[in-house]
Amino acid sequence: MKIIFFAHPLFLGSQSMPRFVNMLAKGMEARGHQVDVWRPEPLFSDIPVKGIKKWLGYMDQYLVFPQVVKRKLKKEGKDVLYVVTDHALGPYVPLIANQPHVVHCHDFLAQRSALGEIPENLTSASGQKYQAYIRNGYSKGKNFISVSEKTRTDLKEFLPSAPSRSEMVYNGLNPSFVPGSAIAARAALGQTLKMDLSNGYILHVGGNQWYKNREGVIAIYDQWRTISGRTLPLILIGNTPSGGLMAKYEASAWKKDIHFFSGLDDKSVYDAYTGATVFLFPSIAEGFGWPIAEAMASGTPVITTNEVPMLEVAGDAAFLIDRKPSDKTEHELWATNAAAVLNRVVTLEDKERDIAVSRGLANVQRFKLEEALDKIELIYRQVLNS
Repeated sequence: MKIIFFAHPLFLGSQSMPRFVNMLAKGMEARGHQVDVWRPEPLFSDIPVKGIKKWLGYMDQYLVFPQVVKRKLKKEGKDVLYVVTDHALGPYVPLIANQPHVVHCHDFLAQRSALGEIPENLTSASGQKYQAYIRNGYSKGKNFISVSEKTRTDLKEFLPSAPSRSEMVYNGLNPSFVPGSAIAARAALGQTLKMDLSNGYILHVGGNQWYKNREGVIAIYDQWRTISGRTLPLILIGNTPSGGLMAKYEASAWKKDIHFFSGLDDKSVYDAYTGATVFLFPSIAEGFGWPIAEAMASGTPVITTNEVPMLEVAGDAAFLIDRKPSDKTEHELWATNAAAVLNRVVTLEDKERDIAVSRGLANVQRFKLEEALDKIELIYRQVLNS
Protein backbone atom coordinates (compact mmCIF):
# COMPACT_ATOMS: atom_id res chain seq x y z
CA MET A 1 0.00 0.00 0.00
CA LYS A 2 1.00 3.62 -0.34
CA ILE A 3 1.32 5.51 2.95
CA ILE A 4 1.64 9.28 3.21
CA PHE A 5 2.84 10.53 6.58
CA PHE A 6 2.04 14.03 7.81
CA ALA A 7 4.94 15.26 9.96
CA HIS A 8 5.99 18.30 11.96
CA PRO A 9 8.27 20.75 10.12
CA LEU A 10 11.95 20.24 10.75
CA PHE A 11 12.44 23.94 11.40
CA LEU A 12 10.77 23.53 14.81
CA GLY A 13 13.90 21.76 16.02
CA SER A 14 12.16 18.83 17.70
CA GLN A 15 14.18 15.63 18.09
CA SER A 16 11.67 13.05 19.30
CA MET A 17 9.02 13.54 16.62
CA PRO A 18 11.39 13.24 13.63
CA ARG A 19 12.71 10.01 15.20
CA PHE A 20 9.16 8.70 15.50
CA VAL A 21 8.35 9.59 11.89
CA ASN A 22 11.59 8.00 10.73
CA MET A 23 10.77 4.83 12.68
CA LEU A 24 7.37 4.58 10.99
CA ALA A 25 8.62 5.47 7.51
CA LYS A 26 11.62 3.14 7.56
CA GLY A 27 9.59 0.37 9.18
CA MET A 28 6.86 0.51 6.55
CA GLU A 29 9.37 0.76 3.70
CA ALA A 30 11.10 -2.35 5.03
CA ARG A 31 7.74 -4.12 4.83
CA GLY A 32 7.43 -3.30 1.15
CA HIS A 33 5.15 -0.27 1.29
CA GLN A 34 5.50 2.88 -0.74
CA VAL A 35 6.12 5.76 1.64
CA ASP A 36 6.07 9.53 1.34
CA VAL A 37 6.43 12.17 4.07
CA TRP A 38 4.63 15.50 3.78
CA ARG A 39 5.68 18.31 6.13
CA PRO A 40 5.64 22.13 6.04
CA GLU A 41 8.76 23.63 4.53
CA PRO A 42 10.32 26.93 5.63
CA LEU A 43 9.16 29.88 3.57
CA PHE A 44 8.12 32.73 5.83
CA SER A 45 10.01 31.21 8.75
CA ASP A 46 13.27 31.72 6.88
CA ILE A 47 12.76 35.49 6.85
CA PRO A 48 15.39 36.98 9.23
CA VAL A 49 13.01 39.03 11.36
CA LYS A 50 13.38 39.03 15.13
CA GLY A 51 10.46 38.76 17.53
CA ILE A 52 7.91 37.16 15.23
CA LYS A 53 9.70 33.93 14.27
CA LYS A 54 6.97 31.79 15.84
CA TRP A 55 4.22 33.57 13.93
CA LEU A 56 6.08 33.26 10.64
CA GLY A 57 6.36 29.54 11.36
CA TYR A 58 2.61 29.39 11.91
CA MET A 59 2.11 30.94 8.48
CA ASP A 60 4.17 28.16 6.91
CA GLN A 61 2.30 25.49 8.88
CA TYR A 62 -1.30 26.67 8.72
CA LEU A 63 -1.58 28.94 5.70
CA VAL A 64 0.92 27.67 3.13
CA PHE A 65 1.08 23.95 3.88
CA PRO A 66 -2.69 23.24 3.71
CA GLN A 67 -2.76 24.75 0.21
CA VAL A 68 0.19 22.58 -0.79
CA VAL A 69 -1.60 19.52 0.56
CA LYS A 70 -4.80 20.30 -1.34
CA ARG A 71 -2.85 20.45 -4.60
CA LYS A 72 -1.04 17.20 -3.85
CA LEU A 73 -4.24 15.38 -2.91
CA LYS A 74 -5.65 15.98 -6.39
CA LYS A 75 -2.79 13.91 -7.83
CA GLU A 76 -3.18 10.93 -5.47
CA GLY A 77 -5.15 7.78 -6.23
CA LYS A 78 -7.78 6.19 -4.03
CA ASP A 79 -5.71 3.40 -2.49
CA VAL A 80 -3.67 5.64 -0.22
CA LEU A 81 -3.50 5.67 3.56
CA TYR A 82 -2.88 9.06 5.18
CA VAL A 83 -1.15 8.95 8.56
CA VAL A 84 -1.02 12.00 10.82
CA THR A 85 1.99 11.20 13.01
CA ASP A 86 0.93 13.39 15.95
CA HIS A 87 -2.51 14.59 17.05
CA ALA A 88 -0.86 18.00 17.59
CA LEU A 89 -0.97 18.15 13.77
CA GLY A 90 -4.74 18.15 14.17
CA PRO A 91 -5.38 21.11 11.83
CA TYR A 92 -4.37 18.86 8.92
CA VAL A 93 -6.85 16.08 9.78
CA PRO A 94 -9.88 17.76 8.11
CA LEU A 95 -7.94 17.75 4.84
CA ILE A 96 -7.97 13.94 4.74
CA ALA A 97 -10.87 13.11 7.08
CA ASN A 98 -12.87 11.58 4.23
CA GLN A 99 -9.92 9.47 3.07
CA PRO A 100 -8.54 6.35 4.80
CA HIS A 101 -6.50 7.78 7.64
CA VAL A 102 -4.90 7.14 11.02
CA VAL A 103 -3.93 9.67 13.69
CA HIS A 104 -1.13 8.81 16.14
CA CYS A 105 -1.52 10.23 19.66
CA HIS A 106 1.39 10.81 22.04
CA ASP A 107 0.32 12.89 25.01
CA PHE A 108 -2.42 15.38 25.82
CA LEU A 109 -0.43 17.50 28.28
CA ALA A 110 -0.75 20.70 26.23
CA GLN A 111 -4.47 20.08 25.82
CA ARG A 112 -4.94 19.57 29.56
CA SER A 113 -2.83 22.60 30.35
CA ALA A 114 -5.02 24.73 28.12
CA LEU A 115 -8.03 23.67 30.19
CA GLY A 116 -6.29 24.70 33.40
CA GLU A 117 -5.95 21.13 34.62
CA ILE A 118 -2.19 21.30 35.22
CA PRO A 119 -1.21 24.08 37.65
CA GLU A 120 2.50 23.59 36.90
CA ASN A 121 1.96 24.69 33.31
CA LEU A 122 -0.57 27.49 32.96
CA THR A 123 -1.47 28.42 29.38
CA SER A 124 -1.91 31.93 27.98
CA ALA A 125 -5.13 33.03 26.31
CA SER A 126 -3.56 32.71 22.87
CA GLY A 127 -2.22 29.28 23.81
CA GLN A 128 -5.69 28.17 24.84
CA LYS A 129 -7.08 29.21 21.46
CA TYR A 130 -4.23 27.40 19.70
CA GLN A 131 -4.93 24.16 21.57
CA ALA A 132 -8.65 24.51 20.81
CA TYR A 133 -7.71 24.84 17.13
CA ILE A 134 -5.69 21.64 17.35
CA ARG A 135 -8.49 19.82 19.18
CA ASN A 136 -11.07 20.90 16.62
CA GLY A 137 -8.84 19.42 13.93
CA TYR A 138 -8.09 15.97 15.38
CA SER A 139 -11.72 15.67 16.49
CA LYS A 140 -12.53 15.14 12.81
CA GLY A 141 -10.43 11.96 12.80
CA LYS A 142 -11.94 8.49 12.80
CA ASN A 143 -9.00 6.14 13.44
CA PHE A 144 -6.45 6.59 16.21
CA ILE A 145 -3.40 4.82 17.63
CA SER A 146 -2.23 5.88 21.10
CA VAL A 147 1.22 5.17 22.58
CA SER A 148 -0.14 4.21 26.01
CA GLU A 149 -3.38 3.37 27.78
CA LYS A 150 -3.09 6.71 29.56
CA THR A 151 -3.04 8.50 26.23
CA ARG A 152 -5.93 6.41 24.89
CA THR A 153 -7.98 7.30 27.98
CA ASP A 154 -7.21 10.99 27.53
CA LEU A 155 -8.18 10.79 23.86
CA LYS A 156 -11.57 9.39 24.77
CA GLU A 157 -12.20 12.37 27.04
CA PHE A 158 -11.23 14.91 24.39
CA LEU A 159 -13.16 13.49 21.43
CA PRO A 160 -16.79 14.63 21.06
CA SER A 161 -17.89 11.10 20.16
CA ALA A 162 -16.45 7.60 19.94
CA PRO A 163 -14.17 7.14 16.89
CA SER A 164 -14.35 4.21 14.50
CA ARG A 165 -11.10 2.83 15.92
CA SER A 166 -9.04 3.67 18.96
CA GLU A 167 -6.07 1.32 19.32
CA MET A 168 -3.07 1.28 21.65
CA VAL A 169 0.39 0.22 20.54
CA TYR A 170 3.37 0.79 22.79
CA ASN A 171 6.33 2.47 21.16
CA GLY A 172 8.99 0.12 19.84
CA LEU A 173 12.34 0.33 21.58
CA ASN A 174 15.45 0.96 19.51
CA PRO A 175 17.28 -2.41 19.54
CA SER A 176 20.61 -0.59 19.96
CA PHE A 177 19.89 -0.30 23.68
CA VAL A 178 21.40 -3.47 25.15
CA PRO A 179 23.20 -4.31 28.40
CA GLY A 180 26.97 -4.18 28.39
CA SER A 181 29.99 -3.67 30.59
CA ALA A 182 29.44 -0.77 32.98
CA ILE A 183 33.21 -0.48 33.50
CA ALA A 184 33.90 -0.18 29.78
CA ALA A 185 30.99 2.23 29.26
CA ARG A 186 32.18 4.50 32.08
CA ALA A 187 35.69 4.54 30.67
CA ALA A 188 34.49 5.38 27.16
CA LEU A 189 32.05 8.05 28.30
CA GLY A 190 34.58 9.49 30.72
CA GLN A 191 37.07 9.86 27.89
CA THR A 192 34.47 11.63 25.76
CA LEU A 193 33.33 13.96 28.54
CA LYS A 194 36.81 14.33 30.06
CA MET A 195 35.63 13.14 33.47
CA ASP A 196 36.50 10.34 35.86
CA LEU A 197 33.35 8.22 35.95
CA SER A 198 34.96 5.00 37.17
CA ASN A 199 32.94 4.98 40.40
CA GLY A 200 29.63 5.51 38.61
CA TYR A 201 27.17 8.39 38.37
CA ILE A 202 23.49 9.31 38.56
CA LEU A 203 21.93 9.89 35.15
CA HIS A 204 18.97 11.80 33.79
CA VAL A 205 18.01 12.08 30.12
CA GLY A 206 15.36 14.57 29.01
CA GLY A 207 14.54 17.99 27.63
CA ASN A 208 13.58 21.26 29.27
CA GLN A 209 9.83 20.68 29.08
CA TRP A 210 8.16 21.47 32.40
CA TYR A 211 6.93 17.91 32.84
CA LYS A 212 10.45 16.44 32.61
CA ASN A 213 11.10 17.99 36.03
CA ARG A 214 14.84 18.58 35.58
CA GLU A 215 14.80 21.05 38.46
CA GLY A 216 13.35 18.24 40.56
CA VAL A 217 16.27 16.03 39.53
CA ILE A 218 18.70 18.55 41.03
CA ALA A 219 16.52 18.94 44.14
CA ILE A 220 16.61 15.18 44.73
CA TYR A 221 20.36 15.11 44.12
CA ASP A 222 20.94 17.94 46.59
CA GLN A 223 18.99 16.13 49.29
CA TRP A 224 20.75 12.85 48.51
CA ARG A 225 24.17 14.43 48.87
CA THR A 226 23.08 15.88 52.21
CA ILE A 227 21.88 12.57 53.67
CA SER A 228 24.30 10.12 52.07
CA GLY A 229 27.75 11.64 52.31
CA ARG A 230 28.57 10.07 48.92
CA THR A 231 30.05 11.93 45.97
CA LEU A 232 28.69 10.36 42.77
CA PRO A 233 28.30 13.03 40.07
CA LEU A 234 24.97 13.88 38.46
CA ILE A 235 24.90 13.87 34.66
CA LEU A 236 21.96 15.45 32.82
CA ILE A 237 21.80 14.77 29.08
CA GLY A 238 19.41 16.78 26.95
CA ASN A 239 18.78 20.34 25.82
CA THR A 240 20.91 23.26 26.91
CA PRO A 241 19.62 24.17 30.40
CA SER A 242 16.82 26.70 30.68
CA GLY A 243 17.10 29.79 32.86
CA GLY A 244 15.14 28.22 35.70
CA LEU A 245 17.25 25.09 35.62
CA MET A 246 20.48 27.10 35.65
CA ALA A 247 19.22 29.04 38.66
CA LYS A 248 18.58 25.74 40.46
CA TYR A 249 22.07 24.60 39.50
CA GLU A 250 23.74 27.81 40.70
CA ALA A 251 21.94 27.52 44.03
CA SER A 252 23.15 23.97 44.60
CA ALA A 253 25.89 23.38 47.19
CA TRP A 254 27.03 20.49 45.01
CA LYS A 255 27.07 22.21 41.63
CA LYS A 256 30.68 21.23 40.94
CA ASP A 257 29.41 17.64 40.63
CA ILE A 258 26.40 18.48 38.43
CA HIS A 259 27.10 18.32 34.70
CA PHE A 260 24.93 19.17 31.67
CA PHE A 261 25.59 17.74 28.22
CA SER A 262 23.74 18.28 24.97
CA GLY A 263 24.39 17.16 21.41
CA LEU A 264 26.04 13.88 22.37
CA ASP A 265 26.29 11.24 19.65
CA ASP A 266 24.34 7.99 19.89
CA LYS A 267 27.33 5.98 21.10
CA SER A 268 27.86 8.33 24.03
CA VAL A 269 24.18 8.16 24.98
CA TYR A 270 24.30 4.34 24.90
CA ASP A 271 27.42 4.43 27.08
CA ALA A 272 25.74 6.86 29.46
CA TYR A 273 22.83 4.51 30.05
CA THR A 274 25.03 1.42 30.37
CA GLY A 275 27.48 2.96 32.81
CA ALA A 276 25.02 4.71 35.10
CA THR A 277 24.71 3.62 38.71
CA VAL A 278 21.03 4.56 38.54
CA PHE A 279 18.74 6.33 36.10
CA LEU A 280 16.63 9.04 37.77
CA PHE A 281 13.42 9.96 35.93
CA PRO A 282 11.01 11.87 38.21
CA SER A 283 8.71 13.10 35.44
CA ILE A 284 5.51 14.87 36.43
CA ALA A 285 3.81 13.51 33.30
CA GLU A 286 4.63 11.82 29.98
CA GLY A 287 3.02 10.45 26.86
CA PHE A 288 5.06 7.28 27.08
CA GLY A 289 8.43 7.67 28.80
CA TRP A 290 11.03 6.34 26.38
CA PRO A 291 14.07 6.82 28.66
CA ILE A 292 12.64 4.41 31.25
CA ALA A 293 12.69 1.58 28.73
CA GLU A 294 16.05 2.66 27.28
CA ALA A 295 17.72 2.59 30.69
CA MET A 296 16.22 -0.79 31.61
CA ALA A 297 17.28 -2.26 28.27
CA SER A 298 20.80 -1.02 29.00
CA GLY A 299 20.90 -2.91 32.29
CA THR A 300 20.50 0.08 34.60
CA PRO A 301 18.15 0.32 37.62
CA VAL A 302 15.46 2.99 37.21
CA ILE A 303 13.76 5.37 39.63
CA THR A 304 10.60 6.97 38.30
CA THR A 305 7.24 8.40 39.30
CA ASN A 306 4.46 6.16 40.59
CA GLU A 307 1.83 7.43 38.13
CA VAL A 308 0.74 6.47 34.63
CA PRO A 309 2.09 6.30 32.02
CA MET A 310 5.43 5.92 33.79
CA LEU A 311 3.98 2.91 35.59
CA GLU A 312 2.85 1.44 32.27
CA VAL A 313 6.38 1.57 30.92
CA ALA A 314 8.14 0.60 34.14
CA GLY A 315 5.88 -2.32 35.03
CA ASP A 316 7.09 -3.91 38.26
CA ALA A 317 10.74 -3.30 37.45
CA ALA A 318 11.37 0.25 38.72
CA PHE A 319 11.89 1.91 42.09
CA LEU A 320 9.07 4.39 42.59
CA ILE A 321 8.74 7.87 44.06
CA ASP A 322 5.77 10.21 44.38
CA ARG A 323 4.90 12.80 41.79
CA LYS A 324 6.34 16.21 42.61
CA PRO A 325 3.54 18.19 44.33
CA SER A 326 2.19 21.34 42.71
CA ASP A 327 2.33 23.05 46.13
CA LYS A 328 5.83 24.55 46.42
CA THR A 329 5.76 24.30 50.21
CA GLU A 330 5.84 20.51 49.83
CA HIS A 331 8.82 20.37 47.44
CA GLU A 332 11.53 19.95 50.07
CA LEU A 333 9.77 17.03 51.76
CA TRP A 334 9.15 15.45 48.36
CA ALA A 335 12.83 15.74 47.43
CA THR A 336 13.90 14.34 50.80
CA ASN A 337 11.65 11.29 50.42
CA ALA A 338 12.82 10.74 46.85
CA ALA A 339 16.45 11.07 47.96
CA ALA A 340 15.91 8.23 50.41
CA VAL A 341 14.82 6.00 47.51
CA LEU A 342 17.82 7.16 45.49
CA ASN A 343 20.13 6.27 48.36
CA ARG A 344 18.56 2.83 48.61
CA VAL A 345 19.23 2.12 44.94
CA VAL A 346 22.78 3.51 45.01
CA THR A 347 23.63 1.24 47.96
CA LEU A 348 22.07 -1.96 46.62
CA GLU A 349 24.04 -5.11 47.27
CA ASP A 350 25.26 -6.88 44.13
CA LYS A 351 22.58 -9.57 44.37
CA GLU A 352 19.81 -6.98 44.84
CA ARG A 353 21.11 -4.96 41.92
CA ASP A 354 21.23 -8.05 39.69
CA ILE A 355 17.58 -8.75 40.52
CA ALA A 356 16.58 -5.18 39.66
CA VAL A 357 18.47 -5.32 36.37
CA SER A 358 16.94 -8.69 35.47
CA ARG A 359 13.44 -7.37 36.11
CA GLY A 360 14.12 -4.39 33.87
CA LEU A 361 15.44 -6.53 31.04
CA ALA A 362 12.40 -8.80 31.27
CA ASN A 363 10.04 -5.84 31.35
CA VAL A 364 11.32 -4.21 28.17
CA GLN A 365 10.64 -7.33 26.15
CA ARG A 366 7.15 -5.81 25.80
CA PHE A 367 8.58 -3.03 23.66
CA LYS A 368 10.22 -4.82 20.75
CA LEU A 369 10.45 -2.52 17.74
CA GLU A 370 9.53 -5.06 15.09
CA GLU A 371 6.50 -6.26 17.04
CA ALA A 372 5.29 -2.68 17.45
CA LEU A 373 5.70 -2.03 13.72
CA ASP A 374 3.87 -5.27 12.93
CA LYS A 375 0.90 -4.16 15.04
CA ILE A 376 0.86 -0.72 13.46
CA GLU A 377 1.09 -2.18 9.96
CA LEU A 378 -1.87 -4.47 10.67
CA ILE A 379 -3.98 -1.51 11.80
CA TYR A 380 -2.93 0.47 8.74
CA ARG A 381 -4.02 -2.38 6.45
CA GLN A 382 -7.34 -2.80 8.23
CA VAL A 383 -8.13 0.90 8.00
CA LEU A 384 -7.26 1.05 4.29
CA ASN A 385 -9.21 -2.11 3.49
CA SER A 386 -12.27 -0.96 5.37
